[in-house]
Amino acid sequence: MLDPATVFDDSGPLEDPLTDEVLWAVEAQLGHQLPAAYVDLCRQHNGGSLARDAHAAPSQTSWAKDHVGVHTLAAIGRTSPFSLCGELGSAFWVAEWGYPDIGVYIADCPSAGHDMIALDYRSPGKPAVVHVDQEWNYRFTVLAPDFETFIAGLIDESEYDVDD
Repeated sequence: MLDPATVFDDSGPLEDPLTDEVLWAVEAQLGHQLPAAYVDLCRQHNGGSLARDAHAAPSQTSWAKDHVGVHTLAAIGRTSPFSLCGELGSAFWVAEWGYPDIGVYIADCPSAGHDMIALDYRSPGKPAVVHVDQEWNYRFTVLAPDFETFIAGLIDESEYDVDD
């Protein structure tokens, strides 16, 4: 199980504690079952600013040559603006910014909407975690085969040579 103390910074969660009723309603609205690791993490700390703000990328993105910046994990709910079904939730990015409807947008990046992190449900099985780069015609870059691997792969951006 993921430890929220190592995933999130010291700020509070974005939403109240996750209940089964909220989870079922959110999944029904999204049309996707969320990964168990994401649900388990949000039951302990429902969304928020991440303690580690970067993830390796296998190829260059508009953010950097070898990684992406990651800022906040969306809460599972609908009351916080950045919850999965909130004002700035997954549907917002598809409807207002033209992001492809591939699954669920779960994390924002420091670019103020010009790239996002999503659960990609286009293939059977567990959804992969992808970076979607609006600046490069909504190009997809697979970051991890599943949510738990994605969270485990987050590191502090200071470990990268950002001057390149």
